[in-house]
Parts: sequence; structure tokens; C-alpha cells
Amino acid sequence: MRLTAPSGIQDVARAAGVSTATVSRALRGLDRVSPQTRARVVAAATELRYVASPTAASLKSGKTGVIAVVVPYLTRWFFAHLIDGAQSRLSCQGYRLLVVNIGDRGAHRARALDHNLLAKRVDGILVLSADLDPPEVAQLHSLAVPIVTVGLDLPGCDRVGIDDVDAADIAMSHLLGLGHRRIAYVGGDPAHDVHIATAVQRRKGVRRALRRAGVDAEPGLFSYGDWTVRGGIDVGRRLLERPDPPTAVLAASDEMAIGVLCAARVAGVRVPDELSVMGIDDHELAFTHELTTVRQSVTEQGATAAELLLQWLNGTQAPQRQTLVLPTELVRRASTASPPARSPSRQGKGTARSTRSRAPSPEIARRAARAR
Repeated sequence: MRLTAPSGIQDVARAAGVSTATVSRALRGLDRVSPQTRARVVAAATELRYVASPTAASLKSGKTGVIAVVVPYLTRWFFAHLIDGAQSRLSCQGYRLLVVNIGDRGAHRARALDHNLLAKRVDGILVLSADLDPPEVAQLHSLAVPIVTVGLDLPGCDRVGIDDVDAADIAMSHLLGLGHRRIAYVGGDPAHDVHIATAVQRRKGVRRALRRAGVDAEPGLFSYGDWTVRGGIDVGRRLLERPDPPTAVLAASDEMAIGVLCAARVAGVRVPDELSVMGIDDHELAFTHELTTVRQSVTEQGATAAELLLQWLNGTQAPQRQTLVLPTELVRRASTASPPARSPSRQGKGTARSTRSRAPSPEIARRAARAR
């Protein structure tokens, strides 16, 4: 059997009647190519079964066409939407994503960000709400490529995000405006989790709103979750088992707020008649739980960060470091209302409530796990 040599970019250029540079731009989806020319190049490449070589292209141009995206988790809603927003903006410019999942803090993180693994393999880096240690930041800077972050500050890097202090202030002020005074807050742990900046800033916003209203921040009503539905269930159960439970709970994420709603349902506590629950994010499942929240556009943050990175790659960046703060919005739904005229002690509900509130049913736990 006679083997046919694979077609090269010169063959496609001759068949389409254009230069090899135009073939490259057309097949990579870049601009400065008319729709008619692009269609002609694609038809010629299809007929000749030409497949561009990423390695050859990078050797010639010094560019890899790859953007590294550093995230602490792949499976959580927030990071999936950030990646989706970045992908939508970068792919139309011919870039591919290399997702670097660093996970929780540990020895494997240093390997994931190793200079030898990323050097000369990426044109730029997006760090998506993953707090990094100084040695990790130094590793990324040693790659000598543009870096843009979402949700955290890195020295010398452009940043995109929301005002987390203001978002938490808006949420707590909404509950205070309804008349609540015993308000629990479920946040991230500034000492241990991977969202240190977000945890610190949202806690600061909560305290600012309480202080402005003249309400003392009771330490026993401040709890830490792990930004998940299951974490919200655990904290919510403990709060509702208190002899003096709160009349409202603000969670630093909608997922934790949904967990609190699950705990309230298992405990037989009516929302919002006996307990108001509020979150921050406007998670895609928030409306199914009628959850009042503060909306942030997560996908837009990913796309905006990608746009800043493209400005660096195209040489059109601003002369000074940029910080772009995207707006947030209060979304009122049915999970919040004014507190009851007299705060219920809930001690008259007997042992049935205390035994039911020990743990969520297996079905509730399974649904909560899937909601993550």
C-alpha cells in the first residue's frame, strides 16, 4: 500500500490562493481574515486533511498558544464558571487552556507549579481565587509571562474581582434592615482555607455593617464552614441546636446558605417565618431554594480577566497595574423576612426536634452532596 505524505501549510496556501501566514491566522481563528478567505482556507485544509502542528507554530513564533489557569478546585461551581468565562474569551483568539489544579495546601502544590513543567509551555497565567504562598508566587513570576488574578492580589499583577467587603456589608445590612439583631454568620476560615482573601474581606464587611447598626458581633454566632453545602448543613445544625438560636443566618456563599436551609428543613424550622437565611453569589441553584443573595457575575469575572491577559499578550495593556472591580446586586427572594414579633425559644418543640436535628437524613445528605 502506498502512503501519501501529509499535506503541509504550503499546500493549503497554494490551494486557497493565500499566504501561509493567512492560513495560520484563519485556522487559529484570529482576526484580520475576511469570512470569505477563512472559509476558503478551511475548505482547502479539510480537503487536504491538513492539521496544524502546535509545536511547529510555537517554535516559529515563540508563542505556545496556551494559557495556564491556576485553580484550587475543579468541581466547584464558582471555579467552573470562572474557567468558562475565561475560555469563552481566549478560545476565540486561538488560545487553549492548561488547567493547573493545585488543590488544598500540601507538597503536591509545589510540583503542580514547578518551573520546569510550565516554562516555555504557556504564554500567560490566570490565577483564579487561589491564595498562594510567597514561594509559589515567586515560582509563577519566574516564568516571565503575564499574570492576571481573580479575587486576590499578587504583586505586580492585574486583578479582577468584586468588592467582597461591600458585598458582605450589603447582605448583612439587608438582614439588619428587616429588623434582625441575632444574626449568625457562616464564613470561611481565614487561617486554613484556600480563599483567605475572600474570607477576610467578607468577614470585615459583616462586622462593618453590624458596627454601623450598633449591634455587637457575638462570637458564638460566628462560625466557619468550608464553602460547601455539607459545610453549611453542619454549621446550620449546630446553630439551630443552640438554646438561643439566631433569627437569621448569613452565609459567605450560597452553597453554605443552601446547607443551612437543608438543616432548617430537617430541624422543622420554618424559613423565613422562624429563620431568615441569606447567601452571597447567586449560585445557579439559588433561585430553586428562593434564596435571597448578593449577586456577582462569576462568568464575567473570568472573561474580564482573560481580556486583561490578552491586552498583555497583544501589547495593548495599560501602563500601570489595573484593578477592575465588577458590581454586585442584592437579589431579594423568599428566604428572608422580618423576625417574628417575639423570638421563639423553640424549646417547646420537645425531643422530636432535638433528635431529628442530629444529622440530615441520608436522602438530604445525598442531595446536598450532588448540589456541590
